[in-house]
Amino acid sequence: MEVQMVGGANLNPMSGHANHHHVVTVAERDWSSVVHRRLSQRPTRLKHSAGNYSCCIFRVPGTLSELNPKAYKPRIVSIGPYHHGEEKLQMIEEHKPRFFSALLARTRSFGVDYNEYFNAVASKEEEIRDCYSEPLNFGSSELIEMMVLDGCFIIEVFRVIESRVAPDPDDPIFNMLWPFTSFMRDFLHLENQVPFFVLEMLYDMSKPPNEPQCSLVEVALRFFNYGVQRQPEVLEKYYQVSDVKHLLHLIQLSLIDLPLGTPRASDSEYLQLVHSVTKLRRAGIKFKPRKCDGWLDIQFNNGVLEIPPLTIDELTSSFFLNCVAFEQCYCYCSQHITSYVTFIGCLMTSADDASFLSDHQVLENYYGTYKEVARFFNDLGKDVGFDIGRSYLAGVMEDLNRYYRSRWRVRWVGLKRKYFGTPWSFISALVAALILVLTFIQSFFALYAYVRPPN
Repeated sequence: MEVQMVGGANLNPMSGHANHHHVVTVAERDWSSVVHRRLSQRPTRLKHSAGNYSCCIFRVPGTLSELNPKAYKPRIVSIGPYHHGEEKLQMIEEHKPRFFSALLARTRSFGVDYNEYFNAVASKEEEIRDCYSEPLNFGSSELIEMMVLDGCFIIEVFRVIESRVAPDPDDPIFNMLWPFTSFMRDFLHLENQVPFFVLEMLYDMSKPPNEPQCSLVEVALRFFNYGVQRQPEVLEKYYQVSDVKHLLHLIQLSLIDLPLGTPRASDSEYLQLVHSVTKLRRAGIKFKPRKCDGWLDIQFNNGVLEIPPLTIDELTSSFFLNCVAFEQCYCYCSQHITSYVTFIGCLMTSADDASFLSDHQVLENYYGTYKEVARFFNDLGKDVGFDIGRSYLAGVMEDLNRYYRSRWRVRWVGLKRKYFGTPWSFISALVAALILVLTFIQSFFALYAYVRPPN
């Protein structure tokens, strides 16, 4: 379509003025190529299918990683595609073929060679790709090789630590102490995962006929127990856990698979985030360590808040960061860790709060100064989606707030703390009370003598 306006000047006989007519030619463009190009583009950082149940390995959202950019990146070993090939991780990358070769030397004796491993993983290529939140720019051969080498490396580390496999006496990886803790931390990074079904497949294929019959879940839980220690009978409760997505998910499940929290009708007036330790103490609330199997079972009864002892160090802080990121991205898992760290962050708003919890055996600090611990938990709760109504700690928060808002209790405890908190303040208050009583008696007799003077 074309529209033309002819330009020229005519004299209007009625007004004596010239009328100017401008001609503009407007050609209608064919926008189909532009629309087709835009509609044919596919997301490269977050797949459209990333909301599926099968998609469970994500890039950490920028809103979280900006606060602590180093916390989500592997230190020494790359597992999976997201950090594959990074220069700083090449030292361990160069040793992965050696670990795979050692595994092959054992499994060839019972008929499992490299073809079996590669073919088994290749049969699951589409399922593997579906587990990642962004398209993987790796060809089939490169991706399968990565899965086999990374998966077998993890399995070999597990077996060596469990003393099921004797390492080379001169192996530099196991003759030094520092790689072990780094492995535990890096294996629990959200961006550093491979699907658990790949690990299970490789583990089952590489299991010698005479090896004790235990699952990969058992072996993995015992491996990470060196960092977060729990009694063997506690770990045994989780040996049959199923539908594990990856190693980070396994440790999350092993902490939350308990009857935590009792569902009940909530009162919106009191169902809010709780106050800090300092403010709760003013309301007379006491704090004590709770004896139980995990971190999460927090209870509040009769003015006493019982919190299971928490050891905060580099490993547990890294786990909290990555587990919260996982819970924020994967809507098919529980939000227990997010609820827990949000609650702890509300309690510890200052160094004094963290110090008090440490003095009362609730917190064991190997992370840094008390100020750094408080800042860690407060930063961890920033930009985090948290549904307080669905939190397993909703009942605890509601009861705490109800107790705190009993104003007569707050006032009485404040007076008691002010005037009777120390022996000297108690003595001062007692002396002041005696002076007041004596002054009253003196005034009374003076007034009495004035009203009824003696004869």
